[in-house]
Amino acid sequence: MDDKPPMTSVTDIPLIRPSDARSWSLCARRVWLDNKGDLELPPVTDEFDLLIIQLGLEHESAVLQHLANTRDVHTATSPEDTKRLITEGVQVIYQAQLVDEANGFIGYPDFLIRHESGEYQPADAKLSLNEEKKEIQVQLGFYRRMLGSQLPAIVFLGDGNEAVIGDEANVMTNRFVTEMRELLANDDEPVVRYGHSKCCICPYYTHCKPAFEAKEELSLLYGIQARAASGLENEGIDTITKLAETDPITISDIPYLKGSEKKQRAVLQAKSYLSGKVFQTAPISLPEGQWVHFDIEDNPLADNVQRHVYLWGFLVPGYSNENFEYVWTDTELDDEQGWLEFLARIEDYRKRYTPLILAHYSNYERTTIRAYAKRYGMQNNSTVKYLLGETSPLFDMRKPVLDNLVLPLQGYGLKDICKHKDLVNFQWEDDESGSQWSIVQFNHFLAESDPKIKETLKSDILGYNRDDVIATRRLEEWLRSNFITPY
Repeated sequence: MDDKPPMTSVTDIPLIRPSDARSWSLCARRVWLDNKGDLELPPVTDEFDLLIIQLGLEHESAVLQHLANTRDVHTATSPEDTKRLITEGVQVIYQAQLVDEANGFIGYPDFLIRHESGEYQPADAKLSLNEEKKEIQVQLGFYRRMLGSQLPAIVFLGDGNEAVIGDEANVMTNRFVTEMRELLANDDEPVVRYGHSKCCICPYYTHCKPAFEAKEELSLLYGIQARAASGLENEGIDTITKLAETDPITISDIPYLKGSEKKQRAVLQAKSYLSGKVFQTAPISLPEGQWVHFDIEDNPLADNVQRHVYLWGFLVPGYSNENFEYVWTDTELDDEQGWLEFLARIEDYRKRYTPLILAHYSNYERTTIRAYAKRYGMQNNSTVKYLLGETSPLFDMRKPVLDNLVLPLQGYGLKDICKHKDLVNFQWEDDESGSQWSIVQFNHFLAESDPKIKETLKSDILGYNRDDVIATRRLEEWLRSNFITPY
C-alpha cells in the first residue's frame, strides 16, 4: 500500500514520491496542492474509501504471509536499515525505504525481493486487476529507476495473479519525474480545466469549484472538454455567457467541437447552464411494448471473477414497490448460478410481456451481459443472442436523453436527472445510497456472521436497487409527458 511519509528534502524543493503518481495522473493542481498547498484536508470518512484502504491492507498482509511461507522476510525500519539489508543480501525486505538525495527521490515499495542474480526486484501489492494503470506503471517504474535495476518490477494483483513491469514503463516514469519537478518548483497553483466526474470526487473540490464558477470556466459545461474550451478561447469565447450569446454558425471547427450539431448543442448547454431551462433539439421516440425496467449491482472487489453481479433487479408492469423482482447471489461462488437464473428470468419475461422492452440507463447492462456470456462460454446461447442481437429488447434510456435534450446539468447520470427538482424530481428513500454505497454494504454483507444483520444489509441493498429501477420508470414517464407528442 502507498503511504505519504512526511515531506523532507535536502533542498527547498519537496522530494518526488511515487505515491504522488495517482494524483499526478488525475490533475496537475491536485498533485501540487498535495505537496505545496496549505489546505488541511479532513480525515478519510467515506465508507468506500475506507473499505478500499482496509482491503488493500488485507491484501498486502496476505502477500506478506505468502512470501514468508517460502522465504526469509526482514522488515526495514529506515533508509539506512534498508541499505544494510540489501548489503546482507536478505531474501525479502518488507516496507523498504529508498532515498536518493542526489535526485531528490524517495520511495517506499512494499517489498524488495532478491533475484537469483543478486539484484533486487521492487514489488507492490495492488488491489487492481490491471497492472497497466498509469499510476501503477509509474510507481513500479520509479522504484526500478531508484534501484538502477534491469529486472522487471512485480505487481501482486488483487485477484491473486502476478504481473511484471519492465522497460515499457520508462517513458511514462521519466515524464512523471520531469513534470513533478516543474510543478514542485512553481509557487503558483497550476491552471487546470474542470472535469465533472473527476472533480466532484476530488478532496479539493470545494477549494477549486468556486473559482471555476466565478470565471465561468467553459469546461464546467457538459460536453466541453479541455481542448474544446481552449479552442473556443482562441476565438475570443472565454466565458459561458459569451458562448451562450454566440451564433453557433460562426464557431470554427475546433478539437472535439466539430460540426453544426455539436456547436449548436454547446451553445444551448451554455444557455441551459445560465437559465436552468431544458432545450429539446429533436423529437424523442420511445419503443412500443411492455416495459420492464432493469438495473444491476455488482462487486468489483470480488476475488475470483472480475466483477460479480450479485443483484439483477427488475421493475415489472404495475411499476410499484410490490412489482420489484430480482435475482440475488450471496457470494461469487454462486456467480454462474445467478447468471443462469437471470437468463431464465428473461425467458419468463419474454413470454409474459410481448413485445418486451428491457429498459436500463447507460450501456453498462448490455456490456455486462456480453462479459458474462464470454465468461461462461455462452455467446451462442439463444437467450444471449436474443438479448444482444439485432432485435434485442434492451433499450438504453440515456440515448434519447443525450441525443435530444440539453439539460441544466454538469453530468447526465441517472441521479443527476432524476433528483433534480425541476426535472424528474424523484428521490431515493436512502439519500446517501449509490453504487459505491451498495458495494460497501454488500462487502459488509459478505463479512457479517449475524443472520439478522445480514438480512438487514440485504434488504437495504434491495431497496436501493428497487429505487434505481423506479427512477428509470419515472424518467420514462417524464419523457413521455414532456417531450413526446401523442398521435
